[in-house]
Amino acid sequence: MSKLPKHNKFLDLSDYGRPIAKIIANALKNTSLTPVHVTIAFVISGLIAIACIFKTYYFAAAFFLILKSILDAADGELARVKNTPSYTGRYLDSISDIILNLLLFLTICYISDGAITYTLLAFFGLQLQGTLYNYYYVILRNKHNGDTTSRIFENDVPTALKGEKQRNVTILFKVYKLCYGVFDKLIYHLDKDAVTANNLPRWFMTIISGFGLGFQLLLIAIMLMLNLLPYIIPFFIAYSFLILVFIGIRRLINP
Repeated sequence: MSKLPKHNKFLDLSDYGRPIAKIIANALKNTSLTPVHVTIAFVISGLIAIACIFKTYYFAAAFFLILKSILDAADGELARVKNTPSYTGRYLDSISDIILNLLLFLTICYISDGAITYTLLAFFGLQLQGTLYNYYYVILRNKHNGDTTSRIFENDVPTALKGEKQRNVTILFKVYKLCYGVFDKLIYHLDKDAVTANNLPRWFMTIISGFGLGFQLLLIAIMLMLNLLPYIIPFFIAYSFLILVFIGIRRLINP
């Protein structure tokens, strides 16, 4: 199932890896490899990127960050071509992302001799950015009968889908809530009315997709290649102020 019907699709700046992800998914369609295997692969790619930053191999780090983004899209794409959607994969993907993001920012802090307070603030901002984008995106998907393994409100343990164990879903859901609950609640309280918004135009979703993880990692990769590592932390702190700007635009669109 596609994330959105064709007539509701928008240019997703964070989803630049989708064409290659589709090639990977189609190549794996008739194999024994599962979306979870691809998720593990993107975790490995992310860890290699972090190791490369430690060694100051910034071009290599940039490559593996981009590869991580591509594989991050490929696991969901493989679930769609195999018609095996799962909450296990959805939560494992998100949990892996937040752990890798934290390790990435802590590594940048260490290499740049930065302040841990600012690093954690930048990490918090990064996660809030992604949460705002996902919040609007899931609202749009639910309104237009797109992929619904992601829910607007992650309050209750979902019922396991065919092929997955309820115990695994329950455990991963609880870990997911621990990792993301504070971000979900904060974004919801900042823009409660978005849930009933009748209009989330494609141009707006394209702009807000600049908060998607793929685009965030692309920005980090570019800054690494330009030898701007010390500026990554302050950049994402400043970038977070756009959250209020985008919420303001959303309210103007749907008064």
